Amino acid sequence: MKLSLFLKSTLAVSVAASVMASQAVSAETVRLRFHTFYGTEMDDIGKQLRDSVKEASDGTLRIQYFRGGELVDSDQFVEAVGRGTIDIGYGVGSYWPGQVNIGNIEAGLPGAWVNVDEARNIFENQGLDDLVADAYAEKGVKLIGRGYGSNYDLLTREPVTSLDDLKSMRIRATGQFAEVLQAFDIPTVFLPAEELYVALSTGVIDGAVYGGPVEYEQLKLHEAANNYTFMNILNPGWIETAIINQDSWDNLSEEHQEILREGVAQYAQGIHEWLEEGNQRLIEEGELFNFASLPDEDAKRLTEAAQTIWQDEADKSERNTQAIDILVNNAVEKGRLSE
Repeated sequence: MKLSLFLKSTLAVSVAASVMASQAVSAETVRLRFHTFYGTEMDDIGKQLRDSVKEASDGTLRIQYFRGGELVDSDQFVEAVGRGTIDIGYGVGSYWPGQVNIGNIEAGLPGAWVNVDEARNIFENQGLDDLVADAYAEKGVKLIGRGYGSNYDLLTREPVTSLDDLKSMRIRATGQFAEVLQAFDIPTVFLPAEELYVALSTGVIDGAVYGGPVEYEQLKLHEAANNYTFMNILNPGWIETAIINQDSWDNLSEEHQEILREGVAQYAQGIHEWLEEGNQRLIEEGELFNFASLPDEDAKRLTEAAQTIWQDEADKSERNTQAIDILVNNAVEKGRLSE
């Protein structure tokens, strides 16, 4: 069947209009590369982030989600975000203290806070977030969100009732936690997470400070060591950071900026709730681990021993000094440090 010249012209105009409309939608759609330090365990929460941002923006803002190590190493997030290799990095400040020297303070120093509400108050109401944001701005990245981790405590083969019990044990610990334990003549060693199961099973180490019950469960460490001791020195044990390339942020509309902030906040809260619910479930079940706590006096001794570390961080810059002053004033107010 032959088409009339008029119908052909009408169809041509219609097709051209559809192509132009499609191109316009494509041109208006903003895609941001979001790189987390988490692995597959947070895939469902990552999907919620992608879906919520897409829905709230009517599809004009999209998140491309990458797991830990897929594009860049987690300790390179600041540099990668600054260059624009990725748009958004979601990690922990202690991964990059050499690039942002307030990173260790931001991530959490031993003795800094003992619950989420206290940590949130320090960041949001006592000025720590402002100092951290200024430090990131100097690197060409913008702080747009924060997550609050969960428990970070001790798992051992044998029960622990005090710091003195640890002096006869070899404990896997990293960084500043290792320094604090060493101040009490507690032997420490570093091992990557993937080696903890064998090391505990064979007695190479007697315990580890790595995370909370749910992290230990995921690594099946309860099969080798089932004594979990709350150290009462740092909870949340790590604070998470969301940063975005400054140009990427500036190119967003105010509406997209607000949608992105909200999406990141929901992502951070989803992770926190996943960790907290998993930990609480294991505590209530009481099947995989035997739970105990260090005496309050021991927790206070640990905080006092950590003051050398706090001072080392303060000495790095005037900004760090201000940040440590915030932590000291808070700890004094809470009774964990003497004036």
